[in-house]
Amino acid sequence: MTLVNLVLGLALIEFTVILMAVGRARDTYKVPAPATTGNDMFERYCRVQNNTIEQLIIFVPALVVFAHYVNPLIAAGLGALFVIGRWLYFTGYVKDPKKRSTGFLLSFVPNMILLIGAVVGALVSLVRFGFA
Repeated sequence: MTLVNLVLGLALIEFTVILMAVGRARDTYKVPAPATTGNDMFERYCRVQNNTIEQLIIFVPALVVFAHYVNPLIAAGLGALFVIGRWLYFTGYVKDPKKRSTGFLLSFVPNMILLIGAVVGALVSLVRFGFA
């Protein structure tokens, strides 16, 4: 589980870096709070932040449950791919929103594998060991 926890920590650090980038973009592109629109470049940063939040809501519990029921090493590998994908999504989207696809797929696909594996693993455990 150590690798899983490391990957989880890296994902959260990455999200913190994205949050700070949004704050810097707010200043750079002169978008006063609470506005989230008004400058195309700023809106790109916001969209990355929002999409990453949406993905993290699935990623965090799916990673932990997959590691518990299926395999922590595979979970850590999928989690590392998710982190790399999120970074590629961030850099691609900010440069040109049309360049976000690779990063999105490299984070979405591992996320779905983790989620499906977590649910199947829990169901198999339930069938095998009952309601414990």
